[in-house]
Amino acid sequence: MTAPHGLSPLPGGSPLLGTLRSAWCGELRLDHQAADVALCGWVDGVRDRGGIVFLNLRDRTGLVQVVVEEGAAGAIEAARELRAEWCVRVHGAVRPREVEAKQELATGAVEVVATKIEVLSRSAVPPFVVSEQGARAEAADATSEELRLQYRYLELRRPRMQEIFALRHRAVLAGRKHLAEAGLLEIETPILFKSTPEGARDYLVPSRVHQGSFYALPQSPQVLKQVLMISGFDGYFQMARCFRDEDLRANRQPEFTQMDLEMSFCTEDDVFRITEGYVQALWSAGGYEISAPFPRMSYAEAMEKYGSDKPDLRFGLEMQDVTDAVAKSGFSVIAGAAERGERVRALAVPGAEDFSRKDLDALTDTAKRHGLKGLAWIKTSTDSEKPFAGPPVKFMEGDELPELMTTLGAEPGALLLIAVGPPRRSAEGLGAVRLAVGDKLGLQGTGEFKFLWVTEFPLYEQDEDTGELAPAHHPFCMPQEEDLHLLDEEPHRVRARGYDLVCNGEELGSGSIRVHRQDIQAKIFSKLGLSDEEAREKFGFFLDALAHGAPPHGGLALGLDRMIMIIAGTDSLRDVIPFPKTASATDLMADCPSRVAQAQLDELALKVELPKD
Repeated sequence: MTAPHGLSPLPGGSPLLGTLRSAWCGELRLDHQAADVALCGWVDGVRDRGGIVFLNLRDRTGLVQVVVEEGAAGAIEAARELRAEWCVRVHGAVRPREVEAKQELATGAVEVVATKIEVLSRSAVPPFVVSEQGARAEAADATSEELRLQYRYLELRRPRMQEIFALRHRAVLAGRKHLAEAGLLEIETPILFKSTPEGARDYLVPSRVHQGSFYALPQSPQVLKQVLMISGFDGYFQMARCFRDEDLRANRQPEFTQMDLEMSFCTEDDVFRITEGYVQALWSAGGYEISAPFPRMSYAEAMEKYGSDKPDLRFGLEMQDVTDAVAKSGFSVIAGAAERGERVRALAVPGAEDFSRKDLDALTDTAKRHGLKGLAWIKTSTDSEKPFAGPPVKFMEGDELPELMTTLGAEPGALLLIAVGPPRRSAEGLGAVRLAVGDKLGLQGTGEFKFLWVTEFPLYEQDEDTGELAPAHHPFCMPQEEDLHLLDEEPHRVRARGYDLVCNGEELGSGSIRVHRQDIQAKIFSKLGLSDEEAREKFGFFLDALAHGAPPHGGLALGLDRMIMIIAGTDSLRDVIPFPKTASATDLMADCPSRVAQAQLDELALKVELPKD
């Protein structure tokens, strides 16, 4: 069939071309000079110079300059009517550009001399500037996020957004290829399933057929992928859609995609090897070469050194326990901490002698937001007359301060930051301060990726105030073999065969070697306060499956959206999800969630009662 433009696609062109267009805007180069082309896209900007009109035409591959000269019958009049975001088709010839704009455009060495312009559809005046070219980019950046989300279809036209979703496509494709070649099968699990406790609130779906009963949208396919291993599939993966009704942050959305993986007859090493290859494939799609294997660190070590189970290793600043070193201090805030069951932790920050009182107050506020009562600080100096300054100094006599410097390996000029509190709280509080210091000093290098496996997580988390137990990950993690004997009397000391993959202080995902023995699974449930009846009500089918020759198995789930966010160098998941929600879980473009007709509620036997003000 002959295409309407009567032209053949340029050599190597995509099968998407050839019907209404023969080339992509962003692919034109000097090699194409003298070629007749038909282009389709959106008007990025128009400049009328009297006898000649310039316009930038944009499609998903980029922009190209189109020149419309006075002698082009019909085309010059059409060009003068064009406005931003009109959808048009341009016929013309490629020629070298007299003044190259290679720094601005990849197509800067050429331009298209138009012989015909067709308006395919007009656009209303956009509510914000879509173009990212020149001075207009500043206006584009100034647009409020709410307005951009309301008109998301316009924001998605921006080249940067187009690049991000092209990157996402390449990364998903590369990752899927790696997993398939590793021998895993891609299998889909249900979206409508049973409500199971996974740490967040479920999104519930009422059943019309079984009135009064509900499905739940999956928080993860955790139990189902374990059932697939019991079913004998050996290895599974899925780009799984998951849903959690929880408060949102920049790196959280109510619906998200995770790469879900499960393997039978495996150890942690096997899961790590497959996963590291997957991560390498994704980062390679973004233009980065990542070396493997990734380093490993136990949860206990990560908390001791960095106060976090997802430490940012792009900079050092390791914390140290100085409880014994300051045990006899005259400073009442830290003296006797050990007797109170608390820990004293300190951080030596070189190059921080210029921190102002305002800076130190900000760090203290950070410590308080993370559960500490405050933050003690000591400035050190090369001045022999006054080597130390700060609130604790007058209470610390003799060799206390020099010995503290020696313990921390600090040189004069360093800032010492000291936190006191219960073991976990003091670690997490000073860990948050460490991150704030790193941000203040600009220690997190850009374009650098520091991966880490954090291993041997606690099986349970114990509240330091109430002593109550909750799963550190989820209740399906296998305990470390040497800790099984602790399950009965000291469950809070049991380490799981659980692990997280971390990059630059962000948790990419979690996993574990799973419980494959029914007796151990039942005991883990009981320690969480689940009676046999409650366990059977929630997980009866799964417990039955475990009783039918379950193989040892393990796996993990990685947040695909979060990984693309890091590769793309953006700081919000909303940039890598085509139609995201706001912090209040609202889709501003579609204006949902929204009310439904009473007839629909009647079919479901539902009645809505809104809370009274």
